[in-house]
Amino acid sequence: MPNESGRAYGLTALCPIKLSDAKHSYASLTRAYLQQLQESSSDDKSPMARVPNTYLCRFFVLNNVNYQGKPAVLDSLKSPYLVFIGELFGDRDTYLRGMWDHAEAFIRQAWQHCVGFDGVDSRDYFASYIERCQVETTLYFNGSTDDPLAEQLKALYMKQEFSKFAFASSGKSPHELQRDFKEFVERTRPSDLTGPTWRPGAATLANVVVDDGNEKR
Repeated sequence: MPNESGRAYGLTALCPIKLSDAKHSYASLTRAYLQQLQESSSDDKSPMARVPNTYLCRFFVLNNVNYQGKPAVLDSLKSPYLVFIGELFGDRDTYLRGMWDHAEAFIRQAWQHCVGFDGVDSRDYFASYIERCQVETTLYFNGSTDDPLAEQLKALYMKQEFSKFAFASSGKSPHELQRDFKEFVERTRPSDLTGPTWRPGAATLANVVVDDGNEKR
């Protein structure tokens, strides 16, 4: 189906930005906010890292479409757009309501100059607003599994920790290996998705492990 790849969902929304007036270029203000956000926070501090089941997302301002030359037809946008592209687990509306719950301050800042956003003041109105701005993704392909994000993060953590365990266990006796493996299972808790696990948004090995959602190392 369009927008879907198994249980994963590809969301593309083009939200029109208000036209510039004598005092403001609303597209420039929106772009400046997004650029400042990128420079001031690492991946795991991104407001979107707090949104459940976000595989990845992108934001950018689209001023116009490129003209490829003849035989293409010259086309021009009537307004600039805030483009929101998200890859997520589950259905769209549940995700968008969770996005409002966990990143409302970011949403209000990023979308404040968009046409029709002035009346958006709740999770349901936000989900409805994005639905109206959505563009169908006809050839969506999910580059990972379509499992819930928590399961994927735990798998990343276990892969990293088991690789370290295997390297450290080289040359040990069966008795030592059995003892150390029991300690490994107790420490990593493979069936516990809450922790220890990989931190959402983390892109490097520095400070990637979350323990029960509170402790980190």
